[in-house]
Amino acid sequence: MADFRRLPNLAALRAFEAAARHGNFSRAAEEIHVTHGAISHQVRALEEELGVALFARHGKRIAITPEGERFAAALRRALTEIADATAALQAGGRQKRLTVTALPSFAARWLSPRLGRFIEQYPDLEVMLQSSGQLTDFMRESVDIGIRFGRGNYPGLAVEKIMDDWYYPVASPRFNRGKLPRTPDKLMQHPLLRCENEPWTPWFQAAGLDLLEPTGGLVFQDSSMLVRAAVEGHGIALARHALAAPEVAAGELVRLFDVAVQCPQSYYLVCLPESLQKPQVRVFREWLLQEIGSQVQPA
Repeated sequence: MADFRRLPNLAALRAFEAAARHGNFSRAAEEIHVTHGAISHQVRALEEELGVALFARHGKRIAITPEGERFAAALRRALTEIADATAALQAGGRQKRLTVTALPSFAARWLSPRLGRFIEQYPDLEVMLQSSGQLTDFMRESVDIGIRFGRGNYPGLAVEKIMDDWYYPVASPRFNRGKLPRTPDKLMQHPLLRCENEPWTPWFQAAGLDLLEPTGGLVFQDSSMLVRAAVEGHGIALARHALAAPEVAAGELVRLFDVAVQCPQSYYLVCLPESLQKPQVRVFREWLLQEIGSQVQPA
């Protein structure tokens, strides 16, 4: 039988795991609600107890050592098992829960309308959908799986690219009293709607236009609001296919021209590596890939 009296201080283990995950003592301190100095002291004490350097220190910067990386991975598995056991004990006879996180725009416009089909297939699962523009701390927030829109660089997580996306202009069929531009060079005669950090310039170039990026007018932080503004006739929007396709199919929006440019970011399925073994995560991943496979891509 294991001698649990020989375990290192649990507070020090938690401090080290957080520091290893963030690669930063200050962010680990914020997570655990202690001072930077407390994290540094606990990690130093743990290194002395183990007789191993867990971090290499370069002034104020730290870098985890190979030994520290292996130890952090083992700790993460153990802490995840404890969290899962706690959740199972608290759940008792209640339904098994799957917690999914995604950007608000993707959650509202793409994922939420489809989740009913998933629940029909797995009625014993309780699905908690969280939407946030902030990166989720999967360990701290007890999230099972997430869908992120980016470039795939998510350290410490299992990452799988699941879908690309494309930009193209859309407008309400009632915009400008139904007189929509017939050629791309007429676009600048109308208000052009856009999202922050999603410029028109790449689409202009793909359409063979030598135009400057639009300035002024409406700029949105949320892609859902962009699509809604286009539906309401406030201008011509540069929209992502995954988010605008339902309105295009319903006739609430018209896709202008046959030019689409691929987004530099893609959609990724992310989770803690240990979470891939959870039955609810496996069935959600399989269902999600089937839904994506049945989606019509832009020409």
